[in-house]
Amino acid sequence: MRKLLLYFILFFIFPNEIKAQLRPKPQNLVRYDNKKMHFGFTLGLNSLDFNIKHNGEVMYQDSLYVLQSNSQKGFNLGIVSNFRMGKYTDFRFVPAIVFGERRLLYSFADTNNVISTEMKAIEFTLLDFPFYVKYKSERYNNFRSYVLFGIKYSLDIASKKDIVNEDFIVLKLQPHDLTGEIGFGMDFYLEYFKFSPQIKVSAGILNLLTKDESVYTTSIKNLYTNGWMLSFTFE
Repeated sequence: MRKLLLYFILFFIFPNEIKAQLRPKPQNLVRYDNKKMHFGFTLGLNSLDFNIKHNGEVMYQDSLYVLQSNSQKGFNLGIVSNFRMGKYTDFRFVPAIVFGERRLLYSFADTNNVISTEMKAIEFTLLDFPFYVKYKSERYNNFRSYVLFGIKYSLDIASKKDIVNEDFIVLKLQPHDLTGEIGFGMDFYLEYFKFSPQIKVSAGILNLLTKDESVYTTSIKNLYTNGWMLSFTFE
């Protein structure tokens, strides 16, 4: 039943590719999955924003009227190291560099209820160190699907945590982050390599906010990473 449901979903996403794979055909890379270790690279797109936990004791008591996060698109590039644990299970280490931007939208109301808006853009360059467990389905012809889950440590080498600037307010974030991730993907065994599109979602565990006395931070209790990543892997 689960296999039928999976193929039903995939037919809507990749109808031509799936139909081609379901027809019996000679297998490519027959001994590929018997390797104890193999490598590759990955590239893709990401969209990261913030999961904001508002400070109820301060929020809306000042001139701050609205506080929300706007996601922005970025890109990522990484190296894949895959270690075979069993017939259906792999362990993966995929260090990557991730570029992007996150934005916080602040809206203020004055005594005449005139709304003014400020956008705080926060650029980041992350060094990601994720560890995943990959669980694969049975291979059919040159196709199989998989799910993966794991945990990721990120270091923001563009962090402005220690910058002091009196000309404008800098929203300072901690450079260290820890996120849980879960994803879904498909392996296509081509003649000379394996191609795998996949999508992952991330949820932050650590509070990134560095507090100061401005309304930009006192209105926030906790600030966590939130986002998704679409990537294409070549192994």
